[in-house]
Amino acid sequence: MLAVVGGTGLYGLEDFELITRHEGDTPFGRPSGPVLHGRFGGRELLFLARHGDGHRLLPHEVNYRANVFALKAAGATHLLGFSAVGSLVEPVAPGQLAVPGQYIDWTRGGRERSFFGGGVAAHVSTARPVSAAMVDWIAAGAARLGLPLHRDLTYACVEGPRLGTRAESFMLRQLGGQLVGMSNVPEVFLAREAQMGYATVGLVTDYDCWMDDPAHHVSVAEVFARYGATLAQARQLLHTLLSLPQPEIEPESRQALASALITPPDRLDAAQRAWLAVLQA
Repeated sequence: MLAVVGGTGLYGLEDFELITRHEGDTPFGRPSGPVLHGRFGGRELLFLARHGDGHRLLPHEVNYRANVFALKAAGATHLLGFSAVGSLVEPVAPGQLAVPGQYIDWTRGGRERSFFGGGVAAHVSTARPVSAAMVDWIAAGAARLGLPLHRDLTYACVEGPRLGTRAESFMLRQLGGQLVGMSNVPEVFLAREAQMGYATVGLVTDYDCWMDDPAHHVSVAEVFARYGATLAQARQLLHTLLSLPQPEIEPESRQALASALITPPDRLDAAQRAWLAVLQA
């Protein structure tokens, strides 16, 4: 089942027909809000607002483990995120859509970034963290709408919540970053640990602050001024995607734990076996 994680500005889906609300804690704490199971665009899906109702949570405050676990427990096999992003390269212009294929983790270590630890050891490959099949699916939907879409970009994730310095913007460009954001890490890596296919549609709002002209430097006011029109495109894209066949997820995602677990099953307690069974499903 497809799970949609709504980012800034996407806190719900219009005309969403609710079937069930999944609420409460997970073994990793409380998610950002309830997981909504319903029908949208003629298809059943799950929806979760990453930052909570009313955007209560800053990126570093989001309980990404609880969010991803709650979606997996509710039946998710595909996770499609929507996120505001800044552009670190001139061809990717504000107002356009961009899909990352790679990630640079430049967060500062304060986020819980793995389900594993505390007596359960695993090392999951993230060489290709994004589902290529899902990216192709997104590109097909954008082409059907005639929307320009940049794909296979590198997203540099920073801690936030402050907006970056020019020195940081130049550094991320030198590292190979083409997009910058605050919310896709560790979400992308947790989705792999949960054996889900993952892709994000980035809504490009600004050029961060690497350009010489200060008029192009990011500000919250500028982000929201541009965001509405781009968000409308993203909603159109989601409707179109739901009319296309759902892609088959690659084995490297759906079987990510097959050779990653190190701790023998007989060394796990009942609680550990229970949450691990959800990830392995």
